[in-house]
Amino acid sequence: MTTLPGGTVTFVFTDIEGSTKLLQELGDDFGDIAREHRRIVRETFGAQGGTEIDTQGDSFFFSFSRAREAVAAAVAAQRGLRDHEWPRGVEVRVRMGLHTGEPNLGDEGYVGIDVVRAARISAAGHGGQILVSETTRALLGNQLPAGVQVHDLGQQTLKDIQHEHIYELSVDGASAASKPLNTLSPSRSTSLESRLEERISNYVERQLEQAFSDPAAAAAVPVKAASGGLAILVLLVGALVVIVLIIKLAFF
Repeated sequence: MTTLPGGTVTFVFTDIEGSTKLLQELGDDFGDIAREHRRIVRETFGAQGGTEIDTQGDSFFFSFSRAREAVAAAVAAQRGLRDHEWPRGVEVRVRMGLHTGEPNLGDEGYVGIDVVRAARISAAGHGGQILVSETTRALLGNQLPAGVQVHDLGQQTLKDIQHEHIYELSVDGASAASKPLNTLSPSRSTSLESRLEERISNYVERQLEQAFSDPAAAAAVPVKAASGGLAILVLLVGALVVIVLIIKLAFF
């Protein structure tokens, strides 16, 4: 059994963009593409000390003991895939996502949110892209492979793990992808949050207006009753705030 690197580890997930469409177009010829794709990825990743954790269909999961080696492997693989002469002149575009963390290492391999984060970063990309997390970017510093540029894509909303600052590594002068990443739109969570906060604010304003709109009536109310009403109002507002927080934690 292969010994998996422990401690601080950089994960790389890869897969072919549009592989189902390629399979439909090429039929039996897709088998040759799949074999060459696996060969190129395994050779380039293995040359940098990568450990193959899993492969399913056209997807790979590798781990590296150093972030710079993982990036070097991804860059070499993208170059090899780009320069290869594919059957029927098709273009095979592979997306790659990298993240560095300190996962738990159990009997069945790596477990923990770092694995999920790397997978989600990869899934956010498009064919030909290399996306890295903020942690991986920080570990790279200025020591990038020759011909590689960094593009800041900003904070993104990823499924299951919320926010991640993502960077793209472009190879040999290629420009950053113009298409938006395949990430969750923050509009839904922001919209719901805004609506709830607006309702709370409007409710409080209505209660205050009612309390002070009629000074005579307010003066006729016993002090204890007024205090009790204020306490109820404060409790109600607090309950609404708690509901907002619960919704944020549960769904966003």
